[in-house]
Amino acid sequence: GDFVDDDDDDDFLDFGDENEDFSGTAGAEEEEGGDSRSARASKMAERIAAARTDLDRGRVNTADDALDEVSETDLRRLGFRRESNPFGNDETPRRQDFAALVTDAMTCPACGSDFQCRNETKPGYLPPEKFEVQSKLGKIEEMRRLQEKADGTGEWSPEDEIEWLIQSEGGGDGAASSMDGVPRTADGGIDIHAVAEEMGLDLAELSSDKKKVICRRCHRLQNFGDVEDNLRPGWTEEPLLSQEAFRDLLRPIRDKECVVVALVDLFDFSGSVLPELDAIAGDNPVVLAANKADLLPTKMGQTRAENWVRRELEYLGVKSIGNFGGAVRLVSCKSGFGMSSLLNKVRSLAEERECDVYVVGSANAGKSTLINHILDKNDEKKLAYKLGKKKLKKRAGNANARKGDVTVSPLPGTTLKFIKVDLGNGVKLYDTPGLLVPGTMTQRLTPAELKIVVPKKEVEPVTFRVASGKCVLVGGLARIEVTGNSKPFLFTFFVANDIKLHPTDVKKADEFVASHAGGMLTPPFEPGQKRMDEIGEFEPHDVVIEGAGWKEAAADIALRGLGWVSVTGAGVANVRISVPRGVGISVRPPLMPFDIWEATARYTG
Repeated sequence: GDFVDDDDDDDFLDFGDENEDFSGTAGAEEEEGGDSRSARASKMAERIAAARTDLDRGRVNTADDALDEVSETDLRRLGFRRESNPFGNDETPRRQDFAALVTDAMTCPACGSDFQCRNETKPGYLPPEKFEVQSKLGKIEEMRRLQEKADGTGEWSPEDEIEWLIQSEGGGDGAASSMDGVPRTADGGIDIHAVAEEMGLDLAELSSDKKKVICRRCHRLQNFGDVEDNLRPGWTEEPLLSQEAFRDLLRPIRDKECVVVALVDLFDFSGSVLPELDAIAGDNPVVLAANKADLLPTKMGQTRAENWVRRELEYLGVKSIGNFGGAVRLVSCKSGFGMSSLLNKVRSLAEERECDVYVVGSANAGKSTLINHILDKNDEKKLAYKLGKKKLKKRAGNANARKGDVTVSPLPGTTLKFIKVDLGNGVKLYDTPGLLVPGTMTQRLTPAELKIVVPKKEVEPVTFRVASGKCVLVGGLARIEVTGNSKPFLFTFFVANDIKLHPTDVKKADEFVASHAGGMLTPPFEPGQKRMDEIGEFEPHDVVIEGAGWKEAAADIALRGLGWVSVTGAGVANVRISVPRGVGISVRPPLMPFDIWEATARYTG
C-alpha cells in the first residue's frame, strides 16, 4: 500500500535513516520540505510492496547478488528449516550435557549483583547476619579454590601463586602465616570442613538447603512481583543501574571470540531490537532468537515468520545477523518451543570455535527466562538420566521450585550483571543485563500494569470494523481512529488478552477515558486519572494507508511495548494513532497478512 504524510504540522514519519522509526517526537523534519517527505513515504510504500511481492512469489529474502545461487543447503545455513509440524514440540533431549548455574558466595545468583549489607536502597543488599554467613562461605570458597589449584586441578595465575605462598608459607623468615592455625589434612592440605566448623558453619546443612541466598531486591521481585522505584532501571539515578553502566559491561563482548545470542520479542519487535546490536557483536556469529513465538496464532507459518524477521532486521539496519554462522530461530523461552534447535545451533558454533556464549537483548525480552528454561530442562534430564526414565511427570504445586535461580519479572531490567551457566563440554553461557529501548510503553507502567500488558498466553486477535469518526481505545494507553472521508476498514488488534479494548465515537472518547480509566478501561489501574497524568499527555500521529483488499492486511501499526494492529480493507484509510508523547509507533509490512479472518469469530462493531 502507499503511505503519505498529510499532516503538515507534525512530520513524524521518518523513513530516511535505516535505524530510525517513529519515536513520538515531531517537528525536527519540517524544514526538509514536501519533496523529502514524499520520498520517505515512497520508500515505505516500496518496502511494503516488495514484501507483498516476495510473499506472493514465495521468494526468500537474501542478498541481491545471491538470488540465482540459493539452494536448499544455502537456506539451511541461513537458518531456514523444512518442518512438517513447524510449531510442534521439539524438546526431545539430544545429549546428556548437564548445565549448571555457576555461583559464588558473595554474588546474588538471581541478578548477578555483589552482596553488600551497608545500604538497603542499593542492589545486592543482605541483612547483616546473612551477609556474615556469606562472607565466611566466601573465604572457604577461596581456600578451596587455591587448594584445588595446589592439587593440580586448576590453572594458576601469578596472583594465585603469590596468595598461596603468603597463606601457606607465611611469607618466609619467621613471618606469621595468614593461615597459621588453620586445620590441615594428613597430606598438609587445608581441611575445609574443619575450617567451616571453626567458623560456626555446617557445610552439610548449608549445601542441603535447596533455597539459594538471594539479595533483598530479587526476593521481593520473585515473591511479590515488584520492587522499589529506586531499584528499578530507568526509574532511578543509581549509577549501578544506569544504562551507561550496563553498556560498559557489554562493550568488551565485541573483542572476545564468542557466540552472541540476540533475543528479541516477536510480539514487540520494534521495541526489543537493540540499536547497539552490531556494535555489541562485532564480527562474532549472531543467532537471533525471536522469542514468544508461542503467543502467535498457531496457523502462523514459521518460515514466513522467519523471513519477515529477516526483512525487518534488514530495514532496521542490523547487519551482524549476516556474520558467518548467523541464524534466525523462532522460540518460546517459557514453553520450550524451538529451544532444542536454538541450543543445538549455539552449542555447535561454540564448540567449533572453542568459545563462550553471551545472551544479549533488550530489557524484558526473555533472557532470564531462557536461562531458567535451560536449568529446568537440565534438572529434568539429570533426574531422568539418574532414574533411567525417558520422561518425568511434573507435579502440581512445584511452581516455586526454581526460586533463587535467575530472577524473572514483567519489570524490565531484572538482571544487573553477568550470570554464568556452565553448559558442559567447556562451554559457558552468560546472561547479560538488558538494555532499555527508547520510546517503549512498558517503561511507564507499574508492576501491576505490566502483568496484564506483557502477554503470557496465546493472543486472541480481536477485529473491529471502524468507520470514519469512530475509534478504538486500547485500555487507556492508546487510541486508533479513522478520520476524513475514509471508508470503513477492519482493524485487528494483537495485544495481551487482558487489555480492555473499547470501540466508541471519537467525540465521546476523551470524556469516556476521563470517567473510566482504571475501571472499564485498564490499564492503567486506579487511581485512573492520576495514572493517566503520570503516563503523559497524548500525541496524535496521522498516516494514510492504501488498502490491499479484503483478503489480506495492507500494513501493521506497531505500538511499541503494547503489540500491533493489522489494517485490512479496500480504498484509502486515514488513520490517527494517539499514544503518550515519546512512545514510539511504526508502520511496517504485515506480520500476518492472511490471518485476519482467523479473528472474525471475535469480530465486533
